[in-house]
Amino acid sequence: MKLTKKAAAAMLAMAMMASLAACGGSAEETTAATTTAAAAETEAEAEEAVTEAETEAETEGEATEAAGGVIVMGTNAEFEPWEYHDGDAIVGIDPEIAQAIADKLGMELQIEDMAFDAIIPSVVSGKCDFAMAGMTVTEERKVSVDFTDTYAESSLVLLVQADNTEITGPDSLADHKVGAQTGTTGDLTATELVGDGNVERYNSFFEAVQSLKQGKIDAVLLDSAPAKVFLSQNEDLKQAGDAMNKEEYAIAVQKGNTELLDQINGAIDELQADGTIDEIMNKYIPAE
Repeated sequence: MKLTKKAAAAMLAMAMMASLAACGGSAEETTAATTTAAAAETEAEAEEAVTEAETEAETEGEATEAAGGVIVMGTNAEFEPWEYHDGDAIVGIDPEIAQAIADKLGMELQIEDMAFDAIIPSVVSGKCDFAMAGMTVTEERKVSVDFTDTYAESSLVLLVQADNTEITGPDSLADHKVGAQTGTTGDLTATELVGDGNVERYNSFFEAVQSLKQGKIDAVLLDSAPAKVFLSQNEDLKQAGDAMNKEEYAIAVQKGNTELLDQINGAIDELQADGTIDEIMNKYIPAE
C-alpha cells in the first residue's frame, strides 16, 4: 500500500522517538526539547525521501511514455500481396514491414483500412502517422506528403481475357475500355494512354478484374505483384505485353515531419541491412 508523505513522516518520527527512548534508559533522561527536535528532523528527512521517490517515479513514467505510444498506418487492404484481409486481420508485405518498423521504434502499430484515394488526405490531416499501400512515389504526391527511402520496386502490367487477340500491350489500347483502381498510378497511366473517357475506375482491383471477366471492360492496368495473384487464381485471364513503368514504393509521412521521416528511414536501413525486408518480400513474392 502506498503511504502519503505525512503518514510516512509520522511513522519514521515514531520509530525515531522509540529508538531515542530505548537508548536513554528512561523517558526522564530524554528531554522534551530533544524529542521535539528529533521528530522534526525525522519528519523533514521523511518528506524529502518521499519527494525524491515520487520524482524518480514520475521521471521513469515519462521516459516509458516517450519510448512507447501508438503509431498509425493508413492503407487500403485490397492489394494482395502488399496488403489484404485474412479474416479480421490485415496482412501482407506492407503490414509486416510496418510492424518491423514499429518494433524498431518501440511503438505499437495500429492499421487503419480506407479507400486508396483517402490515404494521402489522412496523412495530411494527421489522422494517420504514415501510409503504406504499395504506394508509388510520384511528383504529384510529393506536393502533399514527404516520402521515405524506397523499400521496394514494382511495375505496371495489363490484364486481359485469355482469348483476347486485339490487345497485345499498351500501344494497342486505343478505343478500348481500361479499368483501374481510383487514385492509383494505374489510373493515371490508363488516362494518359486512352483518355479519361475510356477509363473505368473502381474502389479495388478485385472489382476491376471482375468487370473484366464479365466483359464490361477490355483490360485492367495494375501493379505486377497483385497481377500475378489474379493470374494464379483466374485461368481465363492473361497478361498482355511486357511490364511497363518501373515504379518505386515508399512510405508517405506528413509534409515537414522530418523527425518521423528520419526515424522510419533509419529503421528501413536496418531492416534492409539485416535482410528482414528481403525475407518478407520473398515470403509473399517468391523469386522466379
